[in-house]
Amino acid sequence: MDKINEKGQIAKHILRVTYAHTIAYFIAGALMMVIMNYDEIWAMDIMSFYRPIDDPIMTIATPLQIPRGILIALFILPLRKVFFEEKYGLWKLWLIIFGFAVISTIGAPWASYESYIYTRFPLSLQLRGYPEAILYISLFTGILFISKKFAHKKIFDITVTTVVLLFNFILIFGYVTALNQ
Repeated sequence: MDKINEKGQIAKHILRVTYAHTIAYFIAGALMMVIMNYDEIWAMDIMSFYRPIDDPIMTIATPLQIPRGILIALFILPLRKVFFEEKYGLWKLWLIIFGFAVISTIGAPWASYESYIYTRFPLSLQLRGYPEAILYISLFTGILFISKKFAHKKIFDITVTTVVLLFNFILIFGYVTALNQ
């Protein structure tokens, strides 16, 4: 593959991983916030180090995922052929993300293996974290699967990217509005 074409493929990889991450992050977080009653969880004393859900910065949590999505894309870039070209590649990616994000974390976020050892989070709270992690990873790899299926249709990437950017613009506008009140 010539260098120009390779650069184009890398740019598409970064774009797709970034929008897959951003969409999956928002959907998993918003659904679990309602289903798992995060207002109740965040009100617990043990969670006092988290910002309150009504903190204005929470409105831009999704736009702040764009740089994180770019980083994720760069981290998996050396293995993109394994994940996107080999049989069961996205299942491999699912397992690796689950392994590093839940089982082999650095630090002790709730619902991680380390938090069972190093924190005082009750088991009931620990177990509440797994559905969101599993939903996020499933959505992330599922969106990547769909983007792979429609890779030949440029309009797909353009449409998804436009929607993600417009949605994030609205969230940033909400944040700025909240700061000015």
